[in-house]
Amino acid sequence: MSGGTAVVLFTRDLRVHDNPALAAACATFDRVVPLFVLDPELAGLAANRHRFLHDSLADLRDALQERGGDLVVRRGDPVAETIRLARKVGARGVALSADVSHYARRRERRLRDECERHRLLLKLFPGITVVDPGALTPGGGGDHYRVFSPYHRSWLATTWRDEAPAPRTVHLPADLPAGRLPGAPRADSPGLPTGGERAGRRRLRDWLTEIDRYAERHDDMAGDGTSRLSPYLRFGCLSPLSVARAAPDRDGEFVRQVCWRDFYYQLALANPGLSRTAIRSRNDTDWRTDADALAAWAEGRTGVPIVDAGMRQLRAEGWMHNRARLITAGYLTKKLKLDWRTGLDVFYRWLVDGDVPNNSGNWQWVAGVGTDTRPHRGFNPIRQAHRFDPDGEYVRRYVPELASVSGKAVHEPWKLPPDVRRQLDYPPPLTGYDG
Repeated sequence: MSGGTAVVLFTRDLRVHDNPALAAACATFDRVVPLFVLDPELAGLAANRHRFLHDSLADLRDALQERGGDLVVRRGDPVAETIRLARKVGARGVALSADVSHYARRRERRLRDECERHRLLLKLFPGITVVDPGALTPGGGGDHYRVFSPYHRSWLATTWRDEAPAPRTVHLPADLPAGRLPGAPRADSPGLPTGGERAGRRRLRDWLTEIDRYAERHDDMAGDGTSRLSPYLRFGCLSPLSVARAAPDRDGEFVRQVCWRDFYYQLALANPGLSRTAIRSRNDTDWRTDADALAAWAEGRTGVPIVDAGMRQLRAEGWMHNRARLITAGYLTKKLKLDWRTGLDVFYRWLVDGDVPNNSGNWQWVAGVGTDTRPHRGFNPIRQAHRFDPDGEYVRRYVPELASVSGKAVHEPWKLPPDVRRQLDYPPPLTGYDG
């Protein structure tokens, strides 16, 4: 050790395993202050994510206490609180995991300026993605990839970093008050998963027993053959590198999905306005404004069962099957012709795994204003329903009004006899729907 004290500012890396910033600080300094700052600027944005964050912070505190340390919690501006604490404990430097969102980059710039002003070293570390967002560039020029397939090939060919070991001990400066975590906030979705590294690692262990069937099952909406690891990746309870390395096949379909996540992160790094500004302009897109249609879509009462099932799963669980995300987003943008940003906001309101790179990148892709090389691609909800929910089990699970409709007829209730339709208490399709 070189002696002295360092502050590790946690943001979206809420774990002790494969946390390069924490590992490097503990290996280099005698004393380490793990810090999380509750930023009032982010308060109240999404109850589901706040609940998951609380679980994750409590779990991180337990893991640090088991190693002789603690999670120091402060409330206020993250930059001001970090500098204040660093000066109080006589720290020599601050460690931080690099991130790509507009908010994160602004925080990093401000923190760098303040560290320079107070003669503190600021060191950035990887850990938010498998491959650093700015590490791969196209051979023909350009600062980032705009199409997934060539990015995927480059991503597979690159050398991944080694995983950082979890520290055995964490030594805090003496007599430093840790601060209290606020009470657990109430989530909006009753089926929200429990946050934290322990829960994430359990989920990963369980998932690895099923991963060999992922390629054949991940689009089975009723079977729910996906990993459901995305919330743990979003908050950094799991290292994306550890998840990718745990998979038996680096070139398999599951790791390909992890690569999609990295792809959108490098896209967000190159496009700071990704959440509101389309990457690709389309002259044939004239978004409508229809508050009633938007509300019907958001509440799962469009009259199109597969769409309504997806939106109701979102509200019930704070999560939605990936195929349902494509179907519901495609319906809003390609059928109702509503602005993709209105749908993005609804998703961001409910999704526990909602983040700027993935939420915004996928919405732009579906709307045809992002990186899709086929911008006019459609997601006909009826064809999608028959293909990926052939028996209607997924629809009946989330749309109980249709529980009595058997088989695939559940996907097109408007074709049922009038007397049967009247008994269902289910709305007809929104005006303008053409099947």
